[in-house]
Amino acid sequence: MTDKNKNKKESRLSDEEIIELYWQRQEKAISETDKKYGKYLFTIAFNILRDDLDCEECVNDTYLGAWNAIPPTRPTVFQVFLSRITRNVALDKYRRSSAAKRIPSEMIKSLDEFDECMVYSMSAEEEYLIGEIGRILNDYLHTLSARDEYIFVCRYYYSDTISDIAKAVDVSSDTVSRALAKMRNEIKDLLVKEGYGNE
Repeated sequence: MTDKNKNKKESRLSDEEIIELYWQRQEKAISETDKKYGKYLFTIAFNILRDDLDCEECVNDTYLGAWNAIPPTRPTVFQVFLSRITRNVALDKYRRSSAAKRIPSEMIKSLDEFDECMVYSMSAEEEYLIGEIGRILNDYLHTLSARDEYIFVCRYYYSDTISDIAKAVDVSSDTVSRALAKMRNEIKDLLVKEGYGNE
């Protein structure tokens, strides 16, 4: 990493600092959010919509949504808070423009797969629950091999297709599907044990 790139990375504000900018109603909050999470949010939107202009609109709507929600909301996990807004905006746009289509986007497929072991509680008052589930997931990911962690992140954070993931790790699509099913079952068991899942 060059010194120039290192300095650029270090110049990013922490999540807490960005949230404080929102609380102070400083427009810099938007540019700092975009600097830190713009590409990540665009990727979420793109995996649903597959259209650059629509994705840019979704990301901008995410910033507007964050501006309108903070305050009074003070997100516990800012990245999750933002990604939730982006996903909801993109899914609404997808459903409006593709109501007649029978084949869902890759994001919807991946969310459907994961739905069986997750409990969604998305109100502002329950942000702490998102943080707890995030902690459980992060702890779980640290127990995985590098390959399985890569597979999980590609599928459930970036909604890559199973075939693309299989090519990236040089295994069959069936192998990736089996690995994902095993991980979902393990996560479901962990969430049930912690009191956050359905048996």
